[in-house]
Amino acid sequence: MIGKTSEKFLQEGVQMYADRLRHYLKFSIVPFPNLKKVQKLSPEQFRIKEGALLLKSLKSKDHVILLDEKGKRFTSVNFSAYLEQQLYTPNKRIIFIIGGAYGVSAAIKNRADLVLSLSDMTLSHQLIRLFFVEQLYRAMTILKNQPYHNEG
Repeated sequence: MIGKTSEKFLQEGVQMYADRLRHYLKFSIVPFPNLKKVQKLSPEQFRIKEGALLLKSLKSKDHVILLDEKGKRFTSVNFSAYLEQQLYTPNKRIIFIIGGAYGVSAAIKNRADLVLSLSDMTLSHQLIRLFFVEQLYRAMTILKNQPYHNEG
């Protein structure tokens, strides 16, 4: 993700779910610093610079999932099934990317193995962090048959 989570209530929520996730798998959150001296850049130039930073951190075997409102939508159960398939691929990291305020570059979109949407609505890149880590936790509880997710 680009930048630190700025609101304390979001930091606490993200941390709570991150701690819960670590009971199931190796999980870490890697915030990339906000770009400096970018006042004169267009949104596209900004996305390109951020994208270049993100691409440098990826390995060729990484399975990259980009969160974007124009991506594929899953139910929580279907997302957990997709995630289960990816978890059993050896020597591969699953990398989730949450872009910055201007979205992500075409290079990041092209590198993604899956573009995932949590909503058709545009959500704050800060808020989506909490929503996503909760959904990731939910997926793990579904896979482990634990009583968190209630299917109606």
